[in-house]
Amino acid sequence: MPDSHAPSAPAGTPRPEYPRPSFVRADWLNLNGTWQFARDPGDSGFERGLAGAELPERIVVPFCPESELSGIGDTDFHHAVWYRRTVRIPGEWAGRRVLLHFGAVDHDATVWVNGREVARHSGGFTPFSADLGGVVRAGEEAVVVVRARDAAQGPQARGKQSTAYDNHACFYTRTTGIWQTVWLEPVADTHLQRPRITPDLAAGSFHVEVPLAGSRTGHRVRAELRDGHGTVAEADVAADFDLAPRLVLPVPGDRRRPWSPEDPHLYELALELTGPDGNLIDRAVCTAGLRAVTIDGKRILLNGKPVFQRLVLDQGWYPDGLMTAPDDAALVRDIELSLAAGFNGARLHQKVFEERFLHHADRLGYLVWGEFGDWGASTGAPVGPDNQQPTAGFVAQWLEAVERDYSHPALIGWCPLNETRQLLTDRQSVLDDITRAMFLATKAADTSRPVLDASGYAHRVPETDVYDSHCYEQDPEVFGELMAGLRAGIPFVNPQDEAAGQTWSLPYGGQPYFCSEFGGIWWNPEDAAAAGEDRLVSWGYGQRPRDEEAFHERFAGLTGVLLGDPDMFGYCYTQLTDVFQEQNGIYRFDRSEKLDVRRVRAAQLRAAAFEEAAEGEPAKEEGRGA
Repeated sequence: MPDSHAPSAPAGTPRPEYPRPSFVRADWLNLNGTWQFARDPGDSGFERGLAGAELPERIVVPFCPESELSGIGDTDFHHAVWYRRTVRIPGEWAGRRVLLHFGAVDHDATVWVNGREVARHSGGFTPFSADLGGVVRAGEEAVVVVRARDAAQGPQARGKQSTAYDNHACFYTRTTGIWQTVWLEPVADTHLQRPRITPDLAAGSFHVEVPLAGSRTGHRVRAELRDGHGTVAEADVAADFDLAPRLVLPVPGDRRRPWSPEDPHLYELALELTGPDGNLIDRAVCTAGLRAVTIDGKRILLNGKPVFQRLVLDQGWYPDGLMTAPDDAALVRDIELSLAAGFNGARLHQKVFEERFLHHADRLGYLVWGEFGDWGASTGAPVGPDNQQPTAGFVAQWLEAVERDYSHPALIGWCPLNETRQLLTDRQSVLDDITRAMFLATKAADTSRPVLDASGYAHRVPETDVYDSHCYEQDPEVFGELMAGLRAGIPFVNPQDEAAGQTWSLPYGGQPYFCSEFGGIWWNPEDAAAAGEDRLVSWGYGQRPRDEEAFHERFAGLTGVLLGDPDMFGYCYTQLTDVFQEQNGIYRFDRSEKLDVRRVRAAQLRAAAFEEAAEGEPAKEEGRGA
């Protein structure tokens, strides 16, 4: 598979693995490691000449300056920071253009190479690149300078990053600047760009769209699909008619192996670009999973079958790296811990996760919903009906995330917004416009997955594919009463007062429905042993259980309500791990166990009525051990 390619990073380089596992080229150079660094609290560095100066501090990239692993560990606000590194372009790359890639830089980045501005990018969650053709050639040195600006206030997609000095409630330590891998890659003037791989399970084929960069007269694109037994299918097409040549790869019946949580089979897809004389110009290797996601009434089906989605809310935060996993193994470990607890997937919450996480989800059969870190849209405090003002940048940044992750089979749904809250009135608001824009943009970019307009609160798009709610009621009996209305087509909807003519959401329209946040049970054994709740700094939902036995009783009761509803296609429990002061995880922040995970698993693996109701078929056990 593509990830087997040898890494191109010196020994000891942090996060040395290939950062774009869904589209792998053989030649690349990892630029993680020690960079020069400067804090610029007044954002006056450009005027003071920092773009062309040596910088006084040292930082370990790709870890942000707020993190311990960066070597800085400064958790104060950073309105602007600067990076500088000199790298020699490998001589063997002669004759090719050099691309400089950034996995993610929070939030607004400007990049100079050898004194020339080569890139600008807005948005802290998505990748961008700079073409260094005409700036530096093979064998020469490149001085790379990056400035990252990160405003403390105003509408900006921040996710769970705190806008107050301290962490509080469910807001965590900020991330500023470079927080994913920086790397170089040589390409020909005409080269392949990231493909869109669309599985067509009904026809037993893959549709592959391959955008190209550069002129392509007389060029051809060739695709070869392989499995463990060799070549499955081949196709080639002229590349000089369309901006993005398209190929269809039919999979013979005896080689069709649908991707699923029980059998996460991945094919290898090799793409080649050849010139007019048949010579090889570019080559990349991808992975592909043959699976289908469909909607049938209130049901979401995977490969034509109901699979109850036992999801967990995953914040993707780490004690030492913050939004950056300390190593690749930590990404794998999070999935393994979730599976061990009986979950079969996750909402990747308020963050566009590193692409390698999705790569491992593909390999391990772990269902995920892609989400944007949209929190930060408020223009003032407290959050209320008049100050949620997401900008057009939210749409642009979200589309970058959709494009990056389109080809991952583990990703089965999109959710661009989370817990937007604003009263519906007879006037169109900015939130109305942006919610609809993000929904329609997602549907236009991807017709193969369901889209949830906004998770939990303000459903403002009548044709949203999915409807949901968030409910943190801790009493299972009361929780069951709140959820019971779904059977009559009147599901629980987040706070509203219809009698007073006030509501956040358009009415439920019979879509597939799930409780996409619940639980959040506040449990920390160390705090439970402390004397006096006024001394506690931890936080969670509801009254803390008296002991671990009470936790398990509550967990089983809450999950049982949702597992027992034949119209509920899934749920999402809050949350996988504690995060700083938020002590409501199944595991501690350091990923160690704090309760009997076997009991959590057993509570979840009872039969789901959603699956039993399907054509009288017996429910199948979901979840697998790590």
